[in-house]
Amino acid sequence: MQSSSTPSAANAGQDGLPTAQRRKAVFVILLGLVLVVLDGTIVTLALPRIAHAFDVPAASAVWVVTGYQLAVLGLLLPMASLGERLGFRRVYLWGMVLFAISSALCTLSQSLWQLVACRVAQGLAGAAVMGVNAALVRQTYPSHLLGRGIALNAMTVAISSVAGPSFAALVLSALSWPWLFAINVPLAILTVWLGRKHLPANVRSPNQPFSALDWCLNMAAFALVFWGFDGLVTHGFSDGQLTPSGYSSAQGLAIGIAAWLWYLYRQRRLATPLFPLDLLRIPAFSLSMCASICAFSAQMLTFIALPFLSMSILQQSPLQTGILVSVWPVAIALTAPFAGRLIGHIQGATLGLLGMALLSLGLALTAALPLHTEMGWHVLTLALCGIGFGLFQAPNNHIIMTVGPKNRSGAAGGMLGTARLTGQSLGAALAAGIFALFPPPQAVNGPQWAFALGAVCAALAGISSILRRSPSP
Repeated sequence: MQSSSTPSAANAGQDGLPTAQRRKAVFVILLGLVLVVLDGTIVTLALPRIAHAFDVPAASAVWVVTGYQLAVLGLLLPMASLGERLGFRRVYLWGMVLFAISSALCTLSQSLWQLVACRVAQGLAGAAVMGVNAALVRQTYPSHLLGRGIALNAMTVAISSVAGPSFAALVLSALSWPWLFAINVPLAILTVWLGRKHLPANVRSPNQPFSALDWCLNMAAFALVFWGFDGLVTHGFSDGQLTPSGYSSAQGLAIGIAAWLWYLYRQRRLATPLFPLDLLRIPAFSLSMCASICAFSAQMLTFIALPFLSMSILQQSPLQTGILVSVWPVAIALTAPFAGRLIGHIQGATLGLLGMALLSLGLALTAALPLHTEMGWHVLTLALCGIGFGLFQAPNNHIIMTVGPKNRSGAAGGMLGTARLTGQSLGAALAAGIFALFPPPQAVNGPQWAFALGAVCAALAGISSILRRSPSP
């Protein structure tokens, strides 16, 4: 008989892993998740140094971030489908192997476009890890503890997604920018080594269909729509007229919409589609997805507006700005475990409404505060926002992961990540549009408009939450 620390087919049919193995598996799952989520934002602070090192314009250097984000967004659902086909454990481990290799290549890059290509490879690896992450959590925890596991996962994502710039500042204060990628290599190798021992057994559905055309359509649809929308919002118009770059963005958006229509037409005929229309036909699932997209849009609007308010308009120090930005994730870290314990005792729709009501109220109060109010008031309103987000996220994720059949856990987990990235991308584009209309520091009310729009997004998330029907046990 194999030891409990070695995955085997025997535990494939169990309800979660034994306690000792579960703790080790959770450590591996969260370590990989931290690496790939952190990598999405850790480079932003280093972009000026990267642009100077390769002697390129700042606008070109932004592709170091954009390439990673588009690769993750476009490949998340294909990697989740691959997990169902080949096994979640296998896709996760191969994703971490690719993450280690691409991180090493990023460190050795000799030109900007070499670095961008390596970042796209990192995005592919990140999509593999994030695409099967939630499904691995569902395999790891027994049913009665799944809510706590999802809450821990949600807390890890929330903290990692906003900790990147702070961690980058710490590294760049002593080392050069390639070290931002070099530190990934030993941690990714450690994740693979531990994962081979402790992750749950590889369970796969070999009958899962595969279509290269659908994979390409998925990537093109996501990439073109977000690239076109972002281009139109940020620099598509001048004096009420469509600019040449706006015309190109509009063309890209139109092609992206056409790709979406063709893609969905092909998917609707499949029993287990790559884009999970079968899950989206479940009202509780589709409403939870809408709520997640709106909630993450509100979060991203806030995190983009806060530094402009603090540093550009109020002329506060980086330390004060860091405190403001940290309030939200700290509040989530304190609230998410409590929310996880409430799952099963209070309906997810009720918790979602309560959380989004607090978030909307917190953002509305932040928008209404006088410009030069004391910092303590901003800390209180942002703490209220973080508490609301923490109450909402874990129950919402739990519904997304459990309302469908267990053999579609990979697709549900892929949609979980897709909702987060879609909301963040939408929030970033909306923030860019607001600051194009009200450029700081000349226009001092730009951040307030961003907070107000975030409050509206949170309110829409609350409405989507309460419209859900509680899934049957």
